[in-house]
Amino acid sequence: VQLQASGGGLVQAGGSLRLSCAASGRTFSSLAMRWFRQAPGKEREFVAAISWSGGSTYYADSVKGRFTISRDNAKNTVYLQMNSLKPEDTAVYSCAAGPPGSRSADDMDYWGKGTQVTVSS
Repeated sequence: VQLQASGGGLVQAGGSLRLSCAASGRTFSSLAMRWFRQAPGKEREFVAAISWSGGSTYYADSVKGRFTISRDNAKNTVYLQMNSLKPEDTAVYSCAAGPPGSRSADDMDYWGKGTQVTVSS
């Protein structure tokens, strides 16, 4: 499975962005998907996860209520809708696939190249 994230950019605080992660390969619909982010000088952190069916979603406390993860298995794509963005959301956002139930980057099997999100104050 190959993953490619897109949709990042520069936005003012309070604004919105929608990230997309396009996947190639026939197994996408069976994969639990995540979004992670890494800010300069910081560890990579879990942002959100979605089950293979889209029926279950999970969020880091820092983004709960502001971000929404979703997926379209017919399009082999997972999305991250980010609203009410804050300067502390500035990071490189990457999508990843791995076994269900894990929020650890070390457990992920597939990674996409990240996309930069910059939130100005």
